[in-house]
Amino acid sequence: MQNLIELLKETAQKYPKNKAVIYKNKAIRYRQLVSEVVRLGLRLSRLNIRRGDRVGILLGNCSDFVISYFAILNREATVVPLNHFLKPEELKRILEDCNLRFLITNSKFSKTVEFLRREASSLEDVLFVDADITQILSFLKMPLKNFGFAGLKSIAKRPDVAVILYTSGTTGQPKGAMLTHGNLLFDVFACAEAIEVKQSDNFICMLPLFHSFPSTVCMLLPLAKGGTMTILEGVRPFSKVIEAILRHRVTAFVSVPAVYNVLVHMRILKILTLPFISPLRLCISGAAALPADTLNKFQEKFRVPLLEGYGLTETSPVVSLNSLRGVRVSGSIGKPLEGVEVKIIDEQGRPVSIGEVGELVVKGGNVMKGYFNRQEETEEALRDGWLHTGDLAKIDDKGFIYIVDRKKDMINVRGLKVYPREVEEIFFRHPAVKEVAVVGLKDEHHGEIPKAFLVLKERRKVTEQEFLRYLRKNIASYKVPRSIEFRDSLPKTSSGKVSKRELIEEFT
Repeated sequence: MQNLIELLKETAQKYPKNKAVIYKNKAIRYRQLVSEVVRLGLRLSRLNIRRGDRVGILLGNCSDFVISYFAILNREATVVPLNHFLKPEELKRILEDCNLRFLITNSKFSKTVEFLRREASSLEDVLFVDADITQILSFLKMPLKNFGFAGLKSIAKRPDVAVILYTSGTTGQPKGAMLTHGNLLFDVFACAEAIEVKQSDNFICMLPLFHSFPSTVCMLLPLAKGGTMTILEGVRPFSKVIEAILRHRVTAFVSVPAVYNVLVHMRILKILTLPFISPLRLCISGAAALPADTLNKFQEKFRVPLLEGYGLTETSPVVSLNSLRGVRVSGSIGKPLEGVEVKIIDEQGRPVSIGEVGELVVKGGNVMKGYFNRQEETEEALRDGWLHTGDLAKIDDKGFIYIVDRKKDMINVRGLKVYPREVEEIFFRHPAVKEVAVVGLKDEHHGEIPKAFLVLKERRKVTEQEFLRYLRKNIASYKVPRSIEFRDSLPKTSSGKVSKRELIEEFT
C-alpha cells in the first residue's frame, strides 16, 4: 500500500457495507463514501487542479471534510486543512505561504472567503460543497458506474506530500509541516497495533479535524481498519456527546486533557460509569500534557483505560502511547510506537544518562519531510535524520518517557531551572484547582520569575496566600510563583492547549 487512496479503496472493498462516517445521526457506508469522494473529484476537475497543487479545506467538523480530504488526494493534489478559528488576515498569510490556489468550503464561511478572494493573491477558485450540484452532474453526463471503486485512482507516481499541516504558531509564525502518504500510513498502522483497533470500533470525533491529532486518530485510524468515525461539531453541549456515545455505540473516546479534567467532576456522566451500559472500551488523551491526578481520577470513576500519548504535527502526529495491554505508568507518555526511535540529548547533542533531563529527539517513518518553503527551519528541526522536538523529557530504565516541559517554556530563575509543568502538577493536586498555567516573566533582578494563572472550581474560594503556603510545603522556594492571578478562564489554542503565549504577551 503506497498511498491513502489505496488505503480507502482496500478498506471499502473489504467492508463495503460497514458504516464509515456518522454525522448528524446519518450514516455513510464505505461504498457510499467512495462514491461521494469520486463525485466531488469530478467537481474539482472543473477547477483545473494540477498534480501537486495545494488545495485548502475550510470547513468545520462534518462529513464533507472527510469527503473533501480524499477527493483532493484522488486528484493527486495536496490537502491543506485550514484552522477556521483563525481571523481572515491570518488565513491569508497561510494561503500565500503555501501558494494555495484552490479552496473547498461551505456557505458558513462566505464572509471569510469574500475577504480571501479579494486579498489572497494566490487564490484562484473556490468550491462550495453545499452548492446545488444537479446542473454540474447533468453537464458532466457521467454514468453512475464512474462513482464506484473504478473512480479511485491507483497511481504509483502520486506526489509523496499528502498533507501540509500548519502548526498552531504558539512559538511564532505558523509553519507548514509536509506530511507524506508514507508518514501518515506509518503512524496509522503503528497506532492501530498499539491500541488494537478493530473493524467494530467507533471513534468519536469532536476535536477540530483541521488539527493533526483528530485527523489521524479519529479519521484515518478507523478508516484504515473498516471502523467508524462519529463526527460531532464540537464538545458543547456535552449532553449531545453522551447521546452520540450511547446511540452509536462509540468504543473509543478521543479528547484533550482540558476535557478529561472537566469530566472527572461532571455528575451527569453517571450513566457512562456503568460498564453494562457504556460501550466505551478505551479513551485517548493527546495534544497537551495530561495531569497525573486527572488520569487517576478518570480511570477510577469510569473504569476505562485512559491512554496518554505524545506527538507533534511534525510526526503525523503520534510518537508514543501507553499501550492498551501491559504496564501503563501514570505521568508517562508511554513507550515509542513500533518503528519509532527516541533519545534524550544535552545541549551539545550528546545522549544523557537514564533519568536525566534533556531534549527529546525522534526518528521514524512518521517524521515529516520538512517545512514547506522553509529550508533554514527544516535544517534546524531535522538534523542527521533526527527531529528535534523542543520538548524536555527523561526516560526511565524500563523505556517509559516522561515529558518535563517545553524547552522554550523552561523558566530560568537566577540560573536555576524551573519546569512549569512540575509546578502545575502540584497545583492540580489541590482540590480547588480546575485549570492552571505557569509562565516565566522577565525580571530585572532574577532574570525570570514564575507567575501562575489559576481557574478555580465552582463554589471554591482559596486565597493567594493559602496557595503560596501550600506550594512552599511541596516544592523548592525558587519554584514557587511570585504571584498568582485568578481568572474565570484561560485562553486556549484551537487544539485545546492553554495559550501561554497570550498570557505572556499581556505582560510584555
